[in-house]
Order: sequence, then structure tokens, then C-alpha cells
Amino acid sequence: MKNASKVAFVLVIVLSISLVSISVNFASAQAVPDWVKNTALWYGEGVVSEGEFLNMIKFLIENKVIVVEISEHIPQVTNAEIFIPNGNFDVTGAGFYSPLNLEIPTGTTVTWINDDSVPHNIQSIGEKGKVIQLFNSPPLNTGDKFEFTFEESGVYNYFCSFHPWRVGVVTVS
Repeated sequence: MKNASKVAFVLVIVLSISLVSISVNFASAQAVPDWVKNTALWYGEGVVSEGEFLNMIKFLIENKVIVVEISEHIPQVTNAEIFIPNGNFDVTGAGFYSPLNLEIPTGTTVTWINDDSVPHNIQSIGEKGKVIQLFNSPPLNTGDKFEFTFEESGVYNYFCSFHPWRVGVVTVS
């Protein structure tokens, strides 16, 4: 039963390769090369490993024998991190946020990570330096994280209300 499903899978792949090759550009379409058919057959018979078979498919895609067109817009998931380094609580120390000014595209989820030995929080602040209700974390103990996704472009300032001399910026474009 297992071999029958492998053979069916291989036949679907070979047929798909044939159809894609023909539909991509009929003028330059060629028959599926014998080595592709043989590799698919050998995979179905268990002679070639799944990794080798997938590498063959990858080779065909990279060399544009198989052209994969994506008709839908797939949103890009983007993530970024800001670290609160150890010593950030010390007013005389150089423990700024890292990075101090994070530049990201819209739709990016930013994760603040507290690597300091004391709690911190993240408070969004407006143009006049007052806390606004955009993104505000609870107290973050060592190792705790806080996330916020920036959906609109702009410059976003924040600080730690426990250590107000520590400010940071997220620039979204």
C-alpha cells in the first residue's frame, strides 16, 4: 500500500512537471527529460531518498525548468527584536536599547526582550513625551518579552517608566 501511494505521488509529480513545462511557454516546451522521469521512478521504488528527490525538484525550480507562479499576494511576515541589555537600569551606564533606533517595514512585529537583571516596561510616548495608549507592556522581568505589530508608517518613541532616562525609537516605513 505504501509503494502504491509513492508511485501515485511520483506520477502526479511527473504529470505536474509535464503540464507546467508545457503551459509555461508552449514554444519552448520540451518533453520531461528522461533523468527526471527516472529519478521520480526511483523515488517511487525507494531507490532514491526523499531528500535526493526533493533536491531534484529544487534544481528544476532554480533552473526554471519548472516555473512556479504565485497569483495571490502572500503577506511577508517580518519580525524584529530590541534587547534591553544588562545594566540598562543604571543612569550612569551605557546600557541603551539595542538597537536604539530600529528601522522596519510596516507589518513588522517587534519583540522587546529584557536581558537586564531588573524589571523594565515599554511605554509608548507621544510628541510631548507623555505616555499614550498605543503599545504598553506590563513589567518585564529578566527574560520576559513584549510584542507589538506596527501596521502604520511613522516614528514611534518609547521609554521605560521605571528608568525614564532610557528612551528608544521605532521608525516604520
